[in-house]
Amino acid sequence: MTEFIPAAAVDGLVSPLGEARISIMDRGFLYGDSIYEVFRTYRGVALFFEEHWQRFENSARLIHLDLGDAKEKLTADIRAATAVSRAPEIGKDVYVRYIVTRGEGPIDLLPKKSLAIQRIVIVKEIPEWNPAHYSRGIKLAIVATRRNPIAALDPNIKGGNYLNNVLGAIEADKLGADDCLMLSETGLITEASNSNIFFVIDDRLVTPSQQAANLRGLTKATIHAICDANGIETGEVEITADDAMRATECFLSSATREVMPVSSVLCGDGSCREFPPGGGVTTHRVAQLYRAAVDEYVAAHQDLSIF
Repeated sequence: MTEFIPAAAVDGLVSPLGEARISIMDRGFLYGDSIYEVFRTYRGVALFFEEHWQRFENSARLIHLDLGDAKEKLTADIRAATAVSRAPEIGKDVYVRYIVTRGEGPIDLLPKKSLAIQRIVIVKEIPEWNPAHYSRGIKLAIVATRRNPIAALDPNIKGGNYLNNVLGAIEADKLGADDCLMLSETGLITEASNSNIFFVIDDRLVTPSQQAANLRGLTKATIHAICDANGIETGEVEITADDAMRATECFLSSATREVMPVSSVLCGDGSCREFPPGGGVTTHRVAQLYRAAVDEYVAAHQDLSIF
């Protein structure tokens, strides 16, 4: 029986993932001087491929990185690595992460203008989340580690430096939670370690505004759109920890988590807000609408199939 093989492409050189290599002098490795995007496929179709690329271009602009013809080359790399993974043969959907680093150069913070960017593609199996995170819900903890201020590092740079998020995730684990919920330097809720968050507060579905320094998530944007089309009021507002303690429902959203219910939020003072196991009425409704929206997207975008 044909088995799936995680695969990679480094500047067009395709191989099984375990054989892929980059230089230790690459600035992505040395400094996190890189940008990336992640998408998953549904029945072979790359979900929101163009939207991901637009966000990738924005990340490049924010870090003063010239992508040149990277889109065409990365697209070819993605198809080649997917072929090596054998996903097309077995009809298996995949997780794709594509990265551009500023390239290989001397150990110097100021990059040389002569550097050549490096393209990296990773194709692997879609993450298998703990089934209890859907049947029961994921446990979050508001951690002491604050989110980087916008003026220090714009959260809409989807870059390779995730130390801030890593520290938050470690702290949450020590508190017995599954993931962290990070506050801005002014005390506003931002997002989880790698997912946007929604609350139902005063019978309205809300998510943190850009004032709180969070990523403009593509899944989040889709949720706003499908809710608007189906008569569910949503909004982006400033949300404090006290507001979260008044919420009646809560869920995370991301490309791989889709809509994941939150079972509880542990606050810094030791108080805990619990939510309906497996999600409440609004959470279930949004999850259903999101799955339907994905089905419609896939049907309408067969041209974005990577196998």
